[in-house]
Amino acid sequence: MDEQFILRVPPSVAERIDRLLSENSSSEDKLDLSFSEDGKTGSFVIGDEHFPASLLNLPCIVESYKTYDDNVLIKSADIGQMIMVREEGDPVPDVVEYRHGLTPPMRDARRRRFRREPDLNPELVRRVDKDLQNIMSGGTAENIDIEVVEQVEGGEASARHVNKKVAQPATKPDISEPGTAGEDPDRTESEDSDDSI
Repeated sequence: MDEQFILRVPPSVAERIDRLLSENSSSEDKLDLSFSEDGKTGSFVIGDEHFPASLLNLPCIVESYKTYDDNVLIKSADIGQMIMVREEGDPVPDVVEYRHGLTPPMRDARRRRFRREPDLNPELVRRVDKDLQNIMSGGTAENIDIEVVEQVEGGEASARHVNKKVAQPATKPDISEPGTAGEDPDRTESEDSDDSI
């Protein structure tokens, strides 16, 4: 698989990049992208101009394909991050995840298309994790409440008022089937006929 990323630039920079790629390589402009030590912010250089850049996570994975004959598509990468180049005066994004997808239907995708993450108490998560580790190592869980509830045949469940009735299995009466009286029980109908002639 190839290593790929999405480079989102302002329209004026996009025109310059398009011109740079369409001309022959003898052009004076150069492209450069460098990041600071945190790996999230950096600068994009085209010619003599410097633009601030940020590395942002996309709200969902984007698949990239390539083709050699315009008929067969071959998946070449999964893309999960985007480098966003801004104009000098634009504000720096304060989050690491980009709010929107790449296409108009994915606008505000996190809020509109994906389930909200549940609000969990961190102390409860730590306690459950500790209990699971104890159970997996052969111990028992701590601070648990056990309640035994039995269901009565009427459908009502009660832990206090349970009447247990033990049903005796019904015995089968010893009645022979009609047409079998007086016959040998070991013989079957197929044994009565003799087709060996």
